[in-house]
Amino acid sequence: MATTVASSFLSPLHPLSTATTATKFHHHLLSPRYSTKSLSLDFNGHFTRQNHTNSSFSQLRNSKLRAIEASLNVERETMLPPFNVLITGSSKGVGYALAREFLKAGDNVIICSRSEERVDSAVQSLRAEFGDRLVWGTKCDVRDGQDVKKLVSFAQQKLKYIDIWINNAGSNAYSYKPLAEASDEDLIEVVTTNTLGLMICCREAINMMLNQPRGGHIFNIDGAGSDGRPTPRFAAYGATKRSVVHLTKSLQAELQMQDVKHVVVHNLSPGMVTTDLLMSGATTKQAKFFINVLAEPADVVAEYLVPNLRSIAGSGSTKPTYIRFLTGLKAYSQIFSRLAFGARRNRYVPED
Repeated sequence: MATTVASSFLSPLHPLSTATTATKFHHHLLSPRYSTKSLSLDFNGHFTRQNHTNSSFSQLRNSKLRAIEASLNVERETMLPPFNVLITGSSKGVGYALAREFLKAGDNVIICSRSEERVDSAVQSLRAEFGDRLVWGTKCDVRDGQDVKKLVSFAQQKLKYIDIWINNAGSNAYSYKPLAEASDEDLIEVVTTNTLGLMICCREAINMMLNQPRGGHIFNIDGAGSDGRPTPRFAAYGATKRSVVHLTKSLQAELQMQDVKHVVVHNLSPGMVTTDLLMSGATTKQAKFFINVLAEPADVVAEYLVPNLRSIAGSGSTKPTYIRFLTGLKAYSQIFSRLAFGARRNRYVPED
């Protein structure tokens, strides 16, 4: 209340007031919606209104984009299966399970991981099951911009283009402890992988897909904390996953402002999955309870998600989506069943 009252008496020239006005003006200029009259700065340093309508501005912007497309001689193509799929962090866990489901559907898949040994092992296993011509793998550290550029080159060399890019790589440094006890190394590992790595991958995926006749779909995987709820014992991880949702929305807005319709960024939520990452945190009574009640194996999650991802790619939709495996209704239903009937008790880890 004190802050509200104080701010209401600020002079228009007060630094806080000026900053607020500048922020609003900056947001106005960057917004995809423009007022009928826009502001310009004259030679005397004063803002003046000019009669540029929404339609004239949009026409100018669209004409520039059409000119760019014409210069690139890109003709749009319909996206039809089999799809070309790239999944980061896919040598194990959810990423590996997703790769396997895409391969079962007859798609072509590129997997990657920062461990060359794990990539080679995963590729061998998948090729033994699905053959040599559908899956390739390469080492890639998503925290390194040059590594991700090499990943794009590898994908283009093997498949020419990518229809579906899934940003699955993530880490909590296998650490479950209060933030006050976290090491510098663990914090750097979590933030650079989950936030910086995601940004780099989105940048490279968008740049690649802008020049593809088929365009493409990018799916950013969320995690605990993405809904804004607290994540005690892995606060850094939760904070980075909260940023995933914001980044996705910002990228959607940027593409909309540029009238780009053939490249779409989505969110993908696998829910709680019984990976090594999750199970390493099953050390408290509360953690064990929720893992048993809500978690599912990676292959079960992938069996649900992949048909949905393929449906979006094949439908020609240009609308961003948020695909969730564990919906709120499903979670509440499973918790109720546990409390009322004892369902799923000790399903993965003993609670007593």
